[in-house]
Amino acid sequence: MDKSVGIVSWGAYIPQSVIKSSEIASAHNGKDLGPTLGVEQKTVPGIDEDSTTIAVEAAYQAYSRLAKKEFLEKKMGVIFVGSESHPYAVKPTSGIVAQALGLQKYMAMADMQFACKAGTQSLQACFAYVKSEMAGFGLAIGVDTAQSRPGDVLEYTAGAGGAAFFVGTENLSAEMIGTVSVATDTPDFWRRPRQEFPEHAGRFSGEPAYFNHILVAGRKLLTDLNMKISDFDYCIFHTPNGKFPRAVAKTMGCSEDQIKYSLVVKSIGNTYAAASLMALTNVLDQAKGGEKIFMASYGSGAGSDCFVFKCADNLKERKSEWNRFLTDQMSNQYISYSEYRRRSEK
Repeated sequence: MDKSVGIVSWGAYIPQSVIKSSEIASAHNGKDLGPTLGVEQKTVPGIDEDSTTIAVEAAYQAYSRLAKKEFLEKKMGVIFVGSESHPYAVKPTSGIVAQALGLQKYMAMADMQFACKAGTQSLQACFAYVKSEMAGFGLAIGVDTAQSRPGDVLEYTAGAGGAAFFVGTENLSAEMIGTVSVATDTPDFWRRPRQEFPEHAGRFSGEPAYFNHILVAGRKLLTDLNMKISDFDYCIFHTPNGKFPRAVAKTMGCSEDQIKYSLVVKSIGNTYAAASLMALTNVLDQAKGGEKIFMASYGSGAGSDCFVFKCADNLKERKSEWNRFLTDQMSNQYISYSEYRRRSEK
């Protein structure tokens, strides 16, 4: 009998320091773009935080929520970490995470890179490993300490955070019902080797890039599963800002209630490879048994991964002893622009 595969547990971590969009605007003597972009503030990593430490924190929370850790140790088979800001150009973040968690060394490990969908690509790859029985359990992480040129529009949104998911076939919190990916050569956002900051094609990154890929992938998955967007209790669209996901949700026919829990970008910014997965953690934090979730990520360059999940009937019971959900981590520890730049230049 074909086994179901899905999410067993999840975890998230965001830095406690935040900077207001108005503080960024004041530093440049310009208009506050935050309200237009739908972002009031963004997270800023501490001087001792990078993508690896954030990945470990998120993964440890997901690990602590597992009921049978000794069983996991025997079956753990793969780790993928998606990010645009791995601390090393040559040395995997995934290996550091595995050792920090005390996991066994007989595993496939790799770092993923596909702009902001590197995290969902990692999740998809873990599902494939587990579904094919090449691994009993997998760990997928999306994490970033996003970079932005001072004064660029990206500076208002580029935040930091990580989300982690243990994937398996038993004791599921949410079953993965289906997934579809689409990709094209669309140069809307890029960063060359040894460049400190990414470049982007302005408005070109919207219609032919973000919207096109999400709509193509999303509609294909709905057709494959013979489902309608109205069948879902929650819908998640990649959040480069708060404006784009609302627009694509409207085009897809989503209601405000379907997307409200996914718009955490307003308080934490765009966490790049963690963004869609961070929204998924918040939706799962809120979800109840039997509810359905639609998720569409986006990665510049360009592509989209779409997923459909069905929450386990006992999801509420599983979460009853958990703590430190994503909204519990949101902070108002504001820092100045000068402190923000000091940390960015570390």
